[in-house]
Amino acid sequence: MSSITEGWNESPHSFPHSFMEGDWQDRLSHIVATMREMSLQTDPQVMVKVYGQRMQELMPVDRRLSLSRRGLTEPQYRITRFSGWLDEINPWKEEERLPLLSGGLLAELIYSDEPRIINDLDLDPADPAHEYLQGQHSLLALPLYDQGVAMNMVVVTRKERGAFRPEELPERVWMSNLFGRATQNLVLAEHLDQAYRDVDRELKAVADIQRSLLPAQLPHILTMKLATHYQTSQRAGGDYYDFFPLKNGRWGILIADVSGHGTPAAVMMAITHCIAHMHHGAAEHPSDLLRFLNDHLTARYTGVSGHFVTAFYAIYDPRTRRLMYASAGHNPPRLRRCGTRSIVPLNRANYLPLGIAPQLEYRDGEIDLQSGDRLVLYTDGITEAARGGELFGVERLDDLISDCGREPSATLGRVLEAIEEFTQGDPPSDDRTLVIADIL
Repeated sequence: MSSITEGWNESPHSFPHSFMEGDWQDRLSHIVATMREMSLQTDPQVMVKVYGQRMQELMPVDRRLSLSRRGLTEPQYRITRFSGWLDEINPWKEEERLPLLSGGLLAELIYSDEPRIINDLDLDPADPAHEYLQGQHSLLALPLYDQGVAMNMVVVTRKERGAFRPEELPERVWMSNLFGRATQNLVLAEHLDQAYRDVDRELKAVADIQRSLLPAQLPHILTMKLATHYQTSQRAGGDYYDFFPLKNGRWGILIADVSGHGTPAAVMMAITHCIAHMHHGAAEHPSDLLRFLNDHLTARYTGVSGHFVTAFYAIYDPRTRRLMYASAGHNPPRLRRCGTRSIVPLNRANYLPLGIAPQLEYRDGEIDLQSGDRLVLYTDGITEAARGGELFGVERLDDLISDCGREPSATLGRVLEAIEEFTQGDPPSDDRTLVIADIL
């Protein structure tokens, strides 16, 4: 293309009065009003419509077209907007309704990647764009650049010849591209918002599935009264607790914490749940279940994912009040001896977390509980709740569980309120699980 302007006539009567030549205060007032209105828009389709109306008021034209070559190869292009259409089309959502043309003047213009003025236009009736440009004799083509290429173009026309001034072209290109970029940002924001909504919907489904794996209701265990709390830091999380009815009236109590947060941890939590329910009935000792879990996790899952799982599993005999337990790197539960007002950590059978290495041998510990004792199992989201650089800590937890006269549910509520106050209401950065068991 030899020149960006064709057919320019310097006669003062060959073009309409230019907005660019008006009083600067009037121009500023119009521009400020336009920019204010643009800043209020959140829907790109509405913003384009409003902007087009404003531009028509400021710089009237007879026809306005928008072109796109996205996803196409030369010489194809789409008409995405046309002032002569009676029905409004949203090009971002109704691409199938957009006319697809090939070749001709408009293809030459958009694939040239350059602005252009034609002030003496006589279009061949055989041109694919003839129906859009028929009767128009002045044309202004404004490329809208994306990654350095004119993926889109705005074309405005007038019936009279010599209607567009070359000296206006730089500002027209500038304004059009700034508006095009603003519109594209709104489109991207809309797509991003939709993607967030889709992800959130999926995460909610994952969270619902995960919560369905937790006990639907607390079991009735002789000589034990329970209260539990489960809270994820995100939609889904990696904490897990469970109760298993065993032979001879005994009960298995499991609490676990998968490394990491969110959906990956939730998936590993679900895997841990499934493996645990494959074996718990045959586990005579707590270490048997931990060994079984570790063997399956290391053989199939954690080597690929990089996750590990801390877990504490206990078997409680309601008749004798004896508790056997084993731990895989989990926080030692706190045993409040209400008769002596002492705190005993259950830390005599601790070993490596699950999923670290295969064929680990876990060991058992045991302790005789007494009526009035309080057993507190928790994940580190409880004691590591933070305010600034300070952690909630085990000492605060011990103080809160010391009132043996309270019901387990009341004590649990007191702990949660204290954490909320300590963190000043900040959302949890880690999942929080708390199981309180009072021995009757």
